Amino acid sequence: MMEHQPDPARGTTMEPHVLTREELIENLQGIKARIEQAARSVGRNSSEITIVGAAKTVPIETLNTAIALGITHLGENYVQEATRKKLALVQLGANPTWHMIGHLQTNKAKDAVSIFNVIETVDSVRLGEAIAHRAVRKSIPVMLEVNIGQEVTKSGFAPQNLAEAYRTLRDLPELSIVGLMTIAPEVTNSEEVRPVFRQLRQLKDELGLRELSMGMTNDFEIAIQEGATLVRIGRALFGARPQSQR
Repeated sequence: MMEHQPDPARGTTMEPHVLTREELIENLQGIKARIEQAARSVGRNSSEITIVGAAKTVPIETLNTAIALGITHLGENYVQEATRKKLALVQLGANPTWHMIGHLQTNKAKDAVSIFNVIETVDSVRLGEAIAHRAVRKSIPVMLEVNIGQEVTKSGFAPQNLAEAYRTLRDLPELSIVGLMTIAPEVTNSEEVRPVFRQLRQLKDELGLRELSMGMTNDFEIAIQEGATLVRIGRALFGARPQSQR
């Protein structure tokens, strides 16, 4: 199944490159080696870390090959795009675990609970309650997104408000709060994000949660050293994204 992308000549998006099996194997081997080294450096076992392939704009063919190579968790930023890709992959016999890793509007909660296996970006009590209200099954795994740096351009709970929000949402039977998630600030030196990841781990420990989704292509090794259990990898795995319309 080939994806149809807008014509670059019309000034929209570029055709995304469909990676070969060999290209994906090379990328994946490099990522796994980096994960192994980062985990070993702090006495962790690399088996504790799950790669979530960040699938935004990635062609179906590339995703299908990645799944065959063992990438069984995919993250998407948009409900509509996830819906389309999930259907296409099911038709190809692939059924990965889908993570919502982009901002989710409350009016999309109903669609999100039917598409995603895990919603990582619960950034308000209102959204958590909307997900619970529209749940078609009990104990939907969710993560609370924390805006550690309290950046105005990012969503998420302020650290000082997290505990109260957690206490409110944990009593909803439709939700299973499994961990915390954050998006680190963009910095020139990746070491600068270490305090962000460390604080998220401390918050996770205080709440007694299990999972930490933090770290992307530029900083996932530091995230692993600070306790990440899920790393959201896009560019290092799938290559650079084409220019997007969004």
